[in-house]
Amino acid sequence: MAKPGLYQRLRANAQVRFALFVTGIVLMIAAPIVGVLPGPGFIILFPIGLMLSLQNSLWAKRRYVDFKRRHPRYGAWTDRVMRRVSAARRRARGALEKPDGD
Repeated sequence: MAKPGLYQRLRANAQVRFALFVTGIVLMIAAPIVGVLPGPGFIILFPIGLMLSLQNSLWAKRRYVDFKRRHPRYGAWTDRVMRRVSAARRRARGALEKPDGD
């Protein structure tokens, strides 16, 4: 079995997980503030903050799943932006299940 990386070993500690979650929330709050400045600040900060908060909080994951159920179009867009593996699998499965035009 492969040895867990540094990030996985750090995430085993509850205080580190909480710090990463708070960092993610701060990045998501800072994203609209930085968004008014020239450059791609919002596009970079918000997905990173969302990723950190989703990886380190079950509460955030549940809220995200509820959001995706209510708004599937926006949920698919955020999955694509964050390059989630599950979203790529879902798109590939959907492409296989589409009926042909024959």
